[in-house]
Amino acid sequence: VMSQAEMKNEGYDLDEQIGYILRLVTQRHTAIFQEHAQRLLPGGLTPTQFSALLRIHSVGTCSQNRLGRMAAMDVATIKGVVDRLKRKGLVDLAPDPDDRRRTKITLSESGEALIPQLKEAGAVITAETVKELSADEVLQMKALLKKLL
Repeated sequence: VMSQAEMKNEGYDLDEQIGYILRLVTQRHTAIFQEHAQRLLPGGLTPTQFSALLRIHSVGTCSQNRLGRMAAMDVATIKGVVDRLKRKGLVDLAPDPDDRRRTKITLSESGEALIPQLKEAGAVITAETVKELSADEVLQMKALLKKLL
């Protein structure tokens, strides 16, 4: 005889849970990303560094706070990302003349030169991640995932 808790959980299959599936897809995507990111730069780039560089490129000079908001990262995370990008020589930092407490972030020459490769690698990474889907399915999946944000 099963308890009520056992009966309630009987229909629960981990392999069919959205969160579990999303985690497995994310792990696969991350492995694909790492494989390609290692080729872009000695030491590679993390997904957060990749995003930050593309965001800076799209807006030009910006503050650390603005970059964090645009790249969906909290203050502590974006500071570490910017520090590492600076150490890699991909961004330049300067005090904001209007507010000395604020730092302005700009792509360095090396950072700017890397942008076309980032965009190309990003397209390859995405294509490899969704290779089992049709073009319509990719559009549908993006639309559905954005509804969950």
